[in-house]
Amino acid sequence: MAESLDLKKLSEDLKAAGTPWQMDPQTSLAQMTEDERRIRLGFVPPAGAPTLEEAVQRDVTAPRVTQEMIQAESGLGAPAAYDLRNVGGKNFTTPVKDQGGCGSCVAFGVAAVMETTLRRQRNDETLAIDLSEAHLFYCHGGEDGRTCQNGWFPDAALDKARDKGVTMESVYPYSGSQQACAVPSGWQNNIAKVTGRTELSTRSAMKDWISTRGSITGCFIVYQDFFSYRSGVYRHVSGNAAGGHCVEIVGYSDSQRCWICKNSWGTNWGEGGFFRIGYGECQIETWYGPWGANAVTLRTWQGNLKVNGLWSNRSARNAYAHFQGVGWRRVVDTSDVQHHAMLTELVGAKAGNRGVRALVDGNEIQEIYVV
Repeated sequence: MAESLDLKKLSEDLKAAGTPWQMDPQTSLAQMTEDERRIRLGFVPPAGAPTLEEAVQRDVTAPRVTQEMIQAESGLGAPAAYDLRNVGGKNFTTPVKDQGGCGSCVAFGVAAVMETTLRRQRNDETLAIDLSEAHLFYCHGGEDGRTCQNGWFPDAALDKARDKGVTMESVYPYSGSQQACAVPSGWQNNIAKVTGRTELSTRSAMKDWISTRGSITGCFIVYQDFFSYRSGVYRHVSGNAAGGHCVEIVGYSDSQRCWICKNSWGTNWGEGGFFRIGYGECQIETWYGPWGANAVTLRTWQGNLKVNGLWSNRSARNAYAHFQGVGWRRVVDTSDVQHHAMLTELVGAKAGNRGVRALVDGNEIQEIYVV
């Protein structure tokens, strides 16, 4: 077993290394017991993937990423820096959460990737999207035997999000300890899904995805010094490996040679819950993944919508409605009767300036109530 956190030794080692980043013995994680810290990780690689011990050995022998290496990679398409918290003044990320005393980091990282990706693809930083990590972890992960004690894997979580979808936090809230799956009925009408996932095998591919598509997952080795990280660009300085952890990577900076990540340990850790980690550090680019969500679709009831416009042509069942703040959505086309009935109601709602409550599934309006 690795030794526990030694704050005095870490302080000495940081000074000896020229203080590459700042520690804080008062971070929420540094104040916990060793068992409490370890349970807040949650990535245990599946069969066939490098074990923690193998990842550590690779990390020991991996070359440090230099500015010359970054310069040689430049000009491949992605900008030199990108941060999804500030894209032309827009913040596409969602608030930092706390996974509590459960090894559910994968669910938090994947849910965050889905939320950011949806906001980014719609170019809407105000889009209200808060997914249920409880549904993703305790229900979907639970089907595969995953618990707070044995964690999960991001590719499996993304596949569940593709095949079954993830409901909203308001439908099924998360608690910070093991809970039975008790998602209420009707959750299928309030879900987000991914259309697929893409593994990104190079640093350039990761940058290109972040700067054009959205955030990505990142799984890495947590060494003992990471628990007391406060600010700066983290690079392993002191202590052995405590376990594996997965987070959301939301940006990068070539000048600082780092990734910008959102953690799930609350806002009293790191830079308000975020952290920067050096390129290549702790196997974050190569241990498992990273993965991006190809696209995210949303199926949810939306209320008090205003119909701004309607469009159709001579083709059968081919009509669209434009809702204020939502955009153009196709009127359901499963049958002539349903299509014509909904279109008639939408025409009446527009003429009478009446609000509409609609079940919107991706780009399709499936049900409506005119109020």
